[in-house]
Amino acid sequence: MRDLRSSGDLCLMSFASSDASPDAYPAGFTTEAPKKPGMRWVVCLLLFLATTINYMDRSVLSLVEPLLHVPFMGWIPGVNFKYQVVYHLNYGHIVECFQIAYAVGFLVAAPFIDKLGTKVGYAIAIGVWAISSLSHALVGSVLGFCIARSFLGLGESGNFPAAIKATSEWFPSDERALSIGIFNSGANAAFFIVPALVPLVTLRYGWRAAFLCTGSMGLCWLIVWLLFPYNRLRRNLATTTQQNLRRVVPDVRGLALYKILFRTRGLYAFSIAKGLTDPVWWFYLFYLPMFLNDNYGLGVSQVYWPIVVVYAVSSVGSFFGGWLSGMRIKRGHTVNSGRKFALLVTSVCVLPIMLVPHMHVLFPHNAWPAIGLVALAAAAHQGWSANLFTTPTDMFPSTSVSTVVGLGGAAGSIGGFIFTIIVSHYFALHPLVIFTLAGCAYVAALIIFQLLVPRLGAPTTSDIPLSTT
Repeated sequence: MRDLRSSGDLCLMSFASSDASPDAYPAGFTTEAPKKPGMRWVVCLLLFLATTINYMDRSVLSLVEPLLHVPFMGWIPGVNFKYQVVYHLNYGHIVECFQIAYAVGFLVAAPFIDKLGTKVGYAIAIGVWAISSLSHALVGSVLGFCIARSFLGLGESGNFPAAIKATSEWFPSDERALSIGIFNSGANAAFFIVPALVPLVTLRYGWRAAFLCTGSMGLCWLIVWLLFPYNRLRRNLATTTQQNLRRVVPDVRGLALYKILFRTRGLYAFSIAKGLTDPVWWFYLFYLPMFLNDNYGLGVSQVYWPIVVVYAVSSVGSFFGGWLSGMRIKRGHTVNSGRKFALLVTSVCVLPIMLVPHMHVLFPHNAWPAIGLVALAAAAHQGWSANLFTTPTDMFPSTSVSTVVGLGGAAGSIGGFIFTIIVSHYFALHPLVIFTLAGCAYVAALIIFQLLVPRLGAPTTSDIPLSTT
């Protein structure tokens, strides 16, 4: 069999070349430029709002967690936090349930989104996670939190497959990383809102009201999304669905699609990179408030500004990472050069996170040096993520993008689950080990990605093998 140098080639094997007749394309597909290109930024805004709500719902627990120490988590008064074994394990189990369900949800939701389409698939996903978020208000035990977090993970897993599929349907190659960076920054916007909103609601109405508040926002977004004529506008505006890839999108579903995908190195490169680096973001999301509380004594209200700073800086990283690769592509560099240069820059910027444990020794009463290093690493992660999420749209047709993102997201959740087990057992006593693993993960992921996919981007017609003999 001929060696396939491009990771996307195998997906196109046995399909027609890029000059095929228009009848070969599925309904609504076109390579023409849009007549009203500004509409794609309205779609990007909706994706941004959904991602913001997504992260608001999942982050409430970490902020109200200090109020749950004694009644739910098994905290023993008078014992140093380093030796609260039951507490750390209970909190770890709750996080692990979310991550396992998130991984399973990716495997289930992503193919359905490819099958049902972006609008219907996205609506079902946010409906499930909004109701699950509201259900946290009914919880009265660790087991109850585990169940509620499991359903939340199942619903929230649909966000990124649907959003990135929408990006591939509306944006050309040189704008995709920026658009993903913009909507992905919703993860950071959530942390401008939640640290201010949750303490306000909690102190006035109790911690259960915090879940009711954020969960209801998802239902409001769902109404707007159902009213938005996504499919009609996409057809009428001649959407920019992968116009730069010059591919015929194969109408393949089910087992046949998986047989193709699992024979491509691009899928493994994306999934391994997600599996190595997603756990680091989960670590910031679920353990940063706890870390600041345990090491510097910052409570629910005091942690607001540190968290705002971390996620404000990470928003800049999200925009910068997306802009960086697009800028290089527009200046004449290849997609391969643009994406991997941005991945290299962001992976190097994560490395200083390994110094965080030393900051507590050098500045035991000042959290800001440690916060600064975490902010830099979080910004680098978001820039990395904006480009990594773009690579499936560079390697695979839009009809399979959600499935690819789902498989990679499942790998990321499994990696997060494993890393959470490590963190729950060793973080309190051996923080240097955890931060070292977090710092090295991105460089390792990039090396593996380069070995698996030495040339990233859409193959030209001459690169597409029409037979394997």
